[in-house]
Amino acid sequence: MKLVTREQLGWPASAAPTQTSTKGVKVHYEGTEVSTKLLTDHNACIWEWQNIRKSHLANTKEGYSDIAYNYGACPHGYLLEGRGIGKRTGANGNQPLNRAHYAIVGLVGSEGLTTPTDAMLGAIRDGIELLRQHGAGTEIKGHRDGYATECPGGPLYAWVQKGAPRPAGTATPTPPAKPTVSLAHVIYAARHDPAAAQGHTSHKAEVLLVEKALKAEGLLAAGYVDGSFGSLTVTAYARWQRSPAGGGYSGDAADGIPGKTSLKLLAARHGFVVTD
Repeated sequence: MKLVTREQLGWPASAAPTQTSTKGVKVHYEGTEVSTKLLTDHNACIWEWQNIRKSHLANTKEGYSDIAYNYGACPHGYLLEGRGIGKRTGANGNQPLNRAHYAIVGLVGSEGLTTPTDAMLGAIRDGIELLRQHGAGTEIKGHRDGYATECPGGPLYAWVQKGAPRPAGTATPTPPAKPTVSLAHVIYAARHDPAAAQGHTSHKAEVLLVEKALKAEGLLAAGYVDGSFGSLTVTAYARWQRSPAGGGYSGDAADGIPGKTSLKLLAARHGFVVTD
């Protein structure tokens, strides 16, 4: 998978509402003219994606909190991060439809560039599989399924109707298994380590993964990444819970004791998997 992240695009964490599961994914197209220049110039794809976000944020009638889509896919096979993992889409027509499915848009339109390349279809498939790893169900639909629209256009919708098969030659190597963190283990550590003797650890390896992620987010100093879920780690985790990327919690919901949603959001950004 060739992923272009929000950080690489110069975008802050998405302010879109948190949503960690759906029935599946809906596929979209732009619905306007898209320049064929995208076929030969990947920089034009990045420019297109950035301008979609600008246009959505400027749309006061719809009141978008961010680019509407979770991901985009370009003709060169790059998956472009939009709202990303764990965020409700704004693209499916209304709130019930947005809650039902995440959204991925292929950078094709109604004129100009209208037919997706195999590389683009492979990138859409990458996005579907990535979202399935983080709460999306098995459904794959087009925007027009359940909403009166031509989206995602004829060529892209025909592919969706076939089940969105991965084109030959676009498969990516199976990545190594990700490390796992037990929610129950880190909750236990967060409740028991702060009052224990200095240097005490509970489930050290799993706590270290959480602390390294908090350090990468700029929330915990390197000197306290020690495998002990002490009071400073609890404070750092509370800051994560209050942040937009961590769920935007407040009050008792941001107490520094990991919850499933906030921990899964942290895991999605830092390469580990949460189990019960």
